Amino acid sequence: MRVDSVKRTPSGPRAELKRQAIVRAARELFLREGFGVGMDTIAAEAGVSKVTVYNHFGSKEALFTAVITDALDEPLAGESAAALDGLADAENLRTALIEAARTWVHAVRTDHKVTALRNLIAAELHRFPELGEAWKHSGTESHHPAVAGALRTLTEQGRLVIPDLQVAIIQFYGLLVFPHMVFSSYGTHIDEDLTDRLISTGVDMFLGHYSPQDS
Repeated sequence: MRVDSVKRTPSGPRAELKRQAIVRAARELFLREGFGVGMDTIAAEAGVSKVTVYNHFGSKEALFTAVITDALDEPLAGESAAALDGLADAENLRTALIEAARTWVHAVRTDHKVTALRNLIAAELHRFPELGEAWKHSGTESHHPAVAGALRTLTEQGRLVIPDLQVAIIQFYGLLVFPHMVFSSYGTHIDEDLTDRLISTGVDMFLGHYSPQDS
């Protein structure tokens, strides 16, 4: 049974707890068994019915996208989230952005489950091209709400001038995080000294492009 259209996603505290349980179960099973794992198995692992899974997500592709979205933003939780939130009140934006980036990059470098999920996407795309389509159609801002929110706030304050937020998010990731993702996919890593230089120069490049011209 497949439900491709859902009129209303369940909401409220109980529904959110079920959603979290489904995402956690799906994440573990996708990592262990790949995208081919059945929705019945995911539902059983989460302790809910298959109908509940479909009511929340509509399809396995949508569930997989939710799993990946949560995983990508996981390094932005805790200290990283606090650092990003603090940018709006920072007296020296460059210094604050470098410190926030250091916290964020460290979380990315040390979260091995997120690395495993990225590798899973690469491994499954040839068999399930719909994964890439589901990921693409969700939009950059929905994938990275913490970064999007921080950049949007700085733009509203006039401290940055960002005409295209989608492009800016990708550039921000490209300068600070993507090098580590690429190297980790090859089974190697960037050392601490080079990481620090990449962060400092990456922030300078980003601010050099998006800071107001009269600043």
